[in-house]
Amino acid sequence: MRKNVYTIVTERIMDQLNKGVVPWRKPWVNGGAVSWKTQKAYRGINTFLLPPGEYATFKQIQEAKGKVKKGEASHVVVFWKWLEKENKDTEKAQKIPLLRYYRVFEVNSQVEGLNSKREEQHFDHDPIEKAEAIYEVYIDGPTFTFSPGRAYYSPSIDQINCPPLRHFPKAEEFYSTLLHEMVHSTGHQKRLSRSGITTESVAFGDEVYSKEELVAEMGAAMLCGTAGIDNTIENSASYIQSWLRALKEDHKLVVHAAAQAQKACDYILGENEESE
Repeated sequence: MRKNVYTIVTERIMDQLNKGVVPWRKPWVNGGAVSWKTQKAYRGINTFLLPPGEYATFKQIQEAKGKVKKGEASHVVVFWKWLEKENKDTEKAQKIPLLRYYRVFEVNSQVEGLNSKREEQHFDHDPIEKAEAIYEVYIDGPTFTFSPGRAYYSPSIDQINCPPLRHFPKAEEFYSTLLHEMVHSTGHQKRLSRSGITTESVAFGDEVYSKEELVAEMGAAMLCGTAGIDNTIENSASYIQSWLRALKEDHKLVVHAAAQAQKACDYILGENEESE
């Protein structure tokens, strides 16, 4: 029966991909990196440079009567500034992009005398029992933390972090996110030893990284299907499509990823070959 669920989920994702789906997924609402002064979220590459938190420049901290703690190192924020330069040939002003940067400190952990301005949204959800059961049955899984702002699996310490359930407008997206990271964790060398996890110095967006993301999202979709959560398929397909672009839109890769995802799901559910 479960194998049929895997097949159905794969077919539905392929159907969504053939329709053409787009956006990047971040289904939780709190905890990203924001400007302390304006509470606006940082964008672009800064979302990868800055851990979750509220950031202010040294000048902003001084003006607000705060003080940077002794020995604290600043974080770098980059931005583009446009310069106008006259083109001698056309005698018209030409805009030239110039990459600049400035340094900031995280207000809550690196600064004294300033209070957080963040107003967090909280959502009340009842746990989804079948999804909770999948999380609980993962016997030799990694350690788990539920801190705001970032979802990730760290192979070096064998640990998963997922933003808490209360930070997700939809409970189903919390479980989809958590299961995604759980599938990543099956790639650890002491489990299924998948190259997307075991390869050293894997860069964000390269082929190995992109293929691992396909496996994790396919696996998450399959586990959601097993738990009876079927309203995350479109979001999963959107996420998968973003990685397929890095792999030249090769939809055959989804089928290959599905095979590895099935192994990962069986491992989490305790149905690996050793236990059969």
